[in-house]
Amino acid sequence: MFDFSTIEWRETRHNGVFLNILRRDEKTCGATVFIRMQPGCGYPAHLHVGVEEVLILQGGYRDSNGEHRAGDYIINEAGSAHNPIALEGEDCIMFAIAHEGIERIEAKIINQNPE
Repeated sequence: MFDFSTIEWRETRHNGVFLNILRRDEKTCGATVFIRMQPGCGYPAHLHVGVEEVLILQGGYRDSNGEHRAGDYIINEAGSAHNPIALEGEDCIMFAIAHEGIERIEAKIINQNPE
């Protein structure tokens, strides 16, 4: 079992969201990271420039595609966008590879509960 408390988490400017950057490619803007979101906190709406691969290691999150939980492997295709929010309970911890990086979506809200 991996002990997530041994990861050196870096606070972000987003409340309850922490990162550990394993690799960043300045040329392509790609990155490999651990992400930790506290319950009810989320990462701002963003667009995937290239494919993003995510493996949820603990907890889960919801976005416009539904709920994703520990053990889920998600592929977000290039050009897709979302606004992940951690589910209640334990922190959501993910391993993510963002091929070609992401772009923040300013002043646009992605509907979390389509009805």
